[in-house]
Amino acid sequence: MIPLNASIPLPGLLRQLVAQEILSNEQASQALQKARIDKMPLVSWLARSRLASTADIAYAASVEYGLSFVDIDQVNITPAIANLLNAEQMQKLHLIPLYRGAKTLMVGLADPAYLTHLDDVKFATGLTPEPVFVEYDKLQRYLNADSGEITQPNPVVAAQQYNSAPSIVLDTRDLKGKNDNEESSVVEFVDKLLAHAINAKASDIHIEIFEKSLRIRYRIDGILQVVATPPNDSAQQLISRIKVLARMDISERRVPQDGRIRFTLNAKKKIDFRVNTLPTLYGEKVVMRILDSSNATLGVEKLGFSPRQQQDFLKALQKPDGMILVTGPTGSGKTVTLYTGLGILNTPERNISTAEDPAEINMPGVNQVNVNAKVGLTFADALRSFLRQDPDVIMVGEIRDLETAEIAIKAAQTGHLVLSTLHTNSAPETLTRLLNMGVPPFNIASSVHLIVAQRLARRLCEKCKRPATNIPPEALLDLGFKAEEIPSLTVYEPCGCEECSHGYKGRVGLYQVMPISAEMGRMVMNGCNSMELADQSLKEGIFDLRQSGLEKVRLGITSLAELSRVTTD
Repeated sequence: MIPLNASIPLPGLLRQLVAQEILSNEQASQALQKARIDKMPLVSWLARSRLASTADIAYAASVEYGLSFVDIDQVNITPAIANLLNAEQMQKLHLIPLYRGAKTLMVGLADPAYLTHLDDVKFATGLTPEPVFVEYDKLQRYLNADSGEITQPNPVVAAQQYNSAPSIVLDTRDLKGKNDNEESSVVEFVDKLLAHAINAKASDIHIEIFEKSLRIRYRIDGILQVVATPPNDSAQQLISRIKVLARMDISERRVPQDGRIRFTLNAKKKIDFRVNTLPTLYGEKVVMRILDSSNATLGVEKLGFSPRQQQDFLKALQKPDGMILVTGPTGSGKTVTLYTGLGILNTPERNISTAEDPAEINMPGVNQVNVNAKVGLTFADALRSFLRQDPDVIMVGEIRDLETAEIAIKAAQTGHLVLSTLHTNSAPETLTRLLNMGVPPFNIASSVHLIVAQRLARRLCEKCKRPATNIPPEALLDLGFKAEEIPSLTVYEPCGCEECSHGYKGRVGLYQVMPISAEMGRMVMNGCNSMELADQSLKEGIFDLRQSGLEKVRLGITSLAELSRVTTD
């Protein structure tokens, strides 16, 4: 038997996992030796040990071998393609067919050791195999299907979802232009990429170039996921096409640029993408924010408020004047909360104007203005103009400086309802932030009626969530649960199924909804700090973000891991 501390050269896959800081050198060496001791293929052992996620393993293999990484749940595998290899052949070769070209067949495999089987694929199908790496657990799910047929358990890109949305395979061929039509191949790839991201319900697309690799990731439910690793030499073609669509200067690569794409998904649906480029060491990084209004507006009952929080929110909206502030980090759902409120207020009897950077949600009946500092239209300038437009309700995308804060508060004190956002960690900190900006305490106390602090946690999949076991009571106490509730407490954890793939599906809001009481107003006037305001809010029975998260865990809506990820003590 080989001693576990023996020095053994690492295979390329393990070297990549170490280089990407997914495994330490010690973990990689032990994984190699234990896989040999257990007489298991390395990828199988890694996947079952959970030292690395199967997505990380597949991505590392794709970088090491210069191949693409494809999520097979995102591929619409037709019966004709599935039947190119029978179940016995797929089990033997440890791969599955994904996509057929004129003379080629894309096949997905999880273990580099089985690259030697490609000649068998050519012999069986008469097509030249083009390998890509896929996740081990997803490949096994296909191979172990009782019927031996390949199905599509999570048809994220099925055309039926948007009637005519194209499916996508993010493979090398799309960007090589093999048929002397390089430009059209890039155009087709970008169109497929945009449609695929929409269908996958991504909020952002990241295109990143490194020294030896190109990576495309989506942010889905707040978490970035790798969806493809095209060839590195295709980066400039891909980025240039996106810059053309976004009306950017394709010759300028030294400074960041902003743009916007209006993408026609089908005859009835058009989606906007906000595009930003950033010069990096090896080329321009592109991030595209998907501005899909249909996914952004919710009924107030779907936001995730508790009954009391919803009552306080609606009560503040019913007031004819004053200020409602929503606070939280970027990507915490502030815009959706604001627009949910605007949706309630949006009646023919009200004049509503918004100033945003940019307007992310299109709402008929609301006068929406994109601020543009480059041409002299700032939030403060837009607010001044709104006050001459006979407004009832004003929404300011963000209060960034004293000038904007003073005009917004003046509007709130003169018969207008003002909604806006700030970047603070909690509701009490928002009041002290305004004080630190230089807003007089009296103006804050008299104008701010409600503050909503929020985060977004991933929602557990209802079809596969399972009770968590072996959680030490001390850990539950540390998180904030009460000792008397722990014996009867059931908390759930993610599992993963064909419906969700990874145990979560969608997101839910965690909120601190703090009406400004008379006592809080007096405390602001006396120059109190955020900790004193937080203590007062607890005395008034207001949940902080951690308590709101604990309640979502009790109800089985989210997990302890998500609670710890998005909230602090």
